[in-house]
Amino acid sequence: MGNCLDSSAKVDTAISGSGVSKNYSKNSRSSAPSSLTIPSFSENSNASSLPTPRSEGEILSSSNVKPFSFNELRNATRNFRPDSLLGEGGFGYVFKGWIDEHTLSAAKPGSGMVVAVKKLKCEGFQGHKEWLTEVNYLGLLHHPNLVKLIGYCLEGENRLLVYEFMPKGSLENHLFRRGPQPLSWAIRMKVAIGAAKGLCFLHEAKSQVIYRDFKASNILLDAEFNAKVSDFGLAKAGPTGDRTHVSTQVMGTHGYAAPEYVATGRLTAKSDVYSFGVVLLELLTGRRAVDKTKVGVEQNLVDWAKPYLGDKRKLFRIMDTKLEGQYPQKGAYTAATLALQCLSIDAKVRPRMAEVLATLEQLEGPKTPGRLSQSEQQRDAPIRRSPMRQHCSPRNLTPGASPLPSHRQLPRVR
Repeated sequence: MGNCLDSSAKVDTAISGSGVSKNYSKNSRSSAPSSLTIPSFSENSNASSLPTPRSEGEILSSSNVKPFSFNELRNATRNFRPDSLLGEGGFGYVFKGWIDEHTLSAAKPGSGMVVAVKKLKCEGFQGHKEWLTEVNYLGLLHHPNLVKLIGYCLEGENRLLVYEFMPKGSLENHLFRRGPQPLSWAIRMKVAIGAAKGLCFLHEAKSQVIYRDFKASNILLDAEFNAKVSDFGLAKAGPTGDRTHVSTQVMGTHGYAAPEYVATGRLTAKSDVYSFGVVLLELLTGRRAVDKTKVGVEQNLVDWAKPYLGDKRKLFRIMDTKLEGQYPQKGAYTAATLALQCLSIDAKVRPRMAEVLATLEQLEGPKTPGRLSQSEQQRDAPIRRSPMRQHCSPRNLTPGASPLPSHRQLPRVR
């Protein structure tokens, strides 16, 4: 959830690139009710005016989610026992719990509906603000490719959120953790399409939402590898009227944040498009957006991969070796070209998410090989791996079922 996701301190790159600050202070919690400038998605907003700030009470009362008591969630998670722990991050802990699917009351462990309970451990007003932002957006926005928020708990110092359980965990886990089975090309494209649908829904909403922290760890997967965008703590309402952008504090994650946003603080939907391009690159290459274990230009995925994306003959050099050449040449080149467009330095020439989605959907559902002509089979033949290729990535796929990002995150931009 927003800032609380990262265990490492945030880096102020907009100023010096090396300034480190603590996420929260124990003495920074405000006793005054929170107020956020977030439009209500259940009402028609006036496009010529800025969104009206909504108080904490308005957000909590208008959200379509259940208010849980702390005791209910303690019972649902077996008193937050260690063996119920699904994951840990800078935000706190995520526990596996059970609730009755009809009454939503705590159920006996092993019965009823499995849920993921995120327990905030951060203190300070900023942590509460992002918790409230998540309740606001996920309480009002519903889409198959957005993770479902079932309820929340606000009791004393306790801040918890209850989500649908995502058994396959995060995309980050599958791409970068060691495991027995890498993601196939078809599943990678399925995940990209699902995530694109989620972002497209946000951007095309009557009251536009800019997600602002799109990355592999925030893409969760259900049992069928359907992708759902999670963690709305940094989401912002898009510009209204004749405004072209939203000016805001620079926050996000190194390697994913759009360069113009990091430099100026001017946020647009095209900032999300850039971040999507980085994730698409991760799907193609099996490499992290930022990898400090590598040297020189290879530390930054975009800098390293860009020269290869527009060249059909060189593309195989950056493709994930775990695919073992099992991907269509034409499809890989189309995806690489799309990533290159999303990563354009000029935000204005990046495609809209609707255009990104349309391109990706053309790659889904490959033709049956027996129905292809000989020329088509040659054209779409898998690219062979070069024996001289030096790119090696750790094996991925972890069986972990954490419904939220792992605690091993990249530092955030602030």
